[in-house]
Amino acid sequence: MMKSPVLTLAEDLISRPSVTPEDAGCQDLMIARLEALDFRVTRLPAGGVQNFWAERGQSGPCLCFAGHTDVVPTGPLEAWHSHPFSPSIRDGMLYGRGAADMKGSLAAMIVAAEAFVADNPRHGGRLAFLITSDEEGIATHGTRHVVDWLREQDANIDWCVVGEPSSEEQLGDVIKNGRRGSLNGHLTVQGIQGHVAYPDKADNPIHRAFRPLADLVEQSWDAGNEFFPPTRLQFSNIHAGTGANNVIPGQLSADFNFRFSTESTPESLQTGVHQILDAAQIHYQIDWQLSGPPFFTAPGTLVAATQQALKTALGHAAKLSTGGGTSDGRFIAQLGGQVVELGPVNSTIHKLNECVAVSDLEDLSRIYAGIMRNLLGSGSAE
Repeated sequence: MMKSPVLTLAEDLISRPSVTPEDAGCQDLMIARLEALDFRVTRLPAGGVQNFWAERGQSGPCLCFAGHTDVVPTGPLEAWHSHPFSPSIRDGMLYGRGAADMKGSLAAMIVAAEAFVADNPRHGGRLAFLITSDEEGIATHGTRHVVDWLREQDANIDWCVVGEPSSEEQLGDVIKNGRRGSLNGHLTVQGIQGHVAYPDKADNPIHRAFRPLADLVEQSWDAGNEFFPPTRLQFSNIHAGTGANNVIPGQLSADFNFRFSTESTPESLQTGVHQILDAAQIHYQIDWQLSGPPFFTAPGTLVAATQQALKTALGHAAKLSTGGGTSDGRFIAQLGGQVVELGPVNSTIHKLNECVAVSDLEDLSRIYAGIMRNLLGSGSAE
């Protein structure tokens, strides 16, 4: 049985071991397909990361499809039922690292563009691709770099579809139309090391930090809103001590993270943390890192076009959600356009034996092509 173009491309991409920030030739493959459609391609490598921007059309609103060719490490190879970089089909599922996150989406995007351009060679507006190999890593030299370049070019993105695996139970049941912000803090509390038998000659940072750390956890930062849950702080690492049970440590360190709603800002959260720690009268310092602000796309042109494409392809609309982690949509949204995420079922992403339904890849490509038609089809965009 002949394989479909989407499946063939997905398998080709999966077979390339592009563990972040490596690209392993995935972007060369995509660029060749896009250049054959008369896309103008600009390669934008930075800091060992491969990126490109591709654009077709000269004027009018821009619809961008965004994604990443890098994947997370495989984990123990012996625990996979088949080699993670040798795509395998079993019981209608395509297995391999990146099948769902997100090489399947990339294949669906490219094939959708090919179908759309074939039917609409003189489409309205501009159709674009923003692709990086740094989404699963530190995300410093990837989409963030391309967005900075677009600003320098005074270029805009009006609508962006990020191919992240947004679906939960079945394809197209969830559209992400926003994400919470992510703010990290590394806290160091200073004490005085000493012998546990002579606590009056030491200053135990564990004891000092115990109550204010609990206060930080119990603090209500905001109540959220109709689109976002309340902001929460979570500690991920706490360390103190020398390993000996008779030594009072001289320092405690702790890592924490805020996933925050649009009701809070990084500045308001930082101020709140410092107020609690200052009130405890402890000696401390905090190193802050903002991974990204929250973003939100209200129901409008892009959401409507995406919902219509879903109804046409699958017969149903999707639930809108802002849950989950962060994505590169946080950088793209800073250009001021509308951003949504729509991709495969996410139940196996980052896991052993990652997989995606072959039929979902076909449907996803039809959905992406439908979004292109709804926004840029002949006569639909000036």
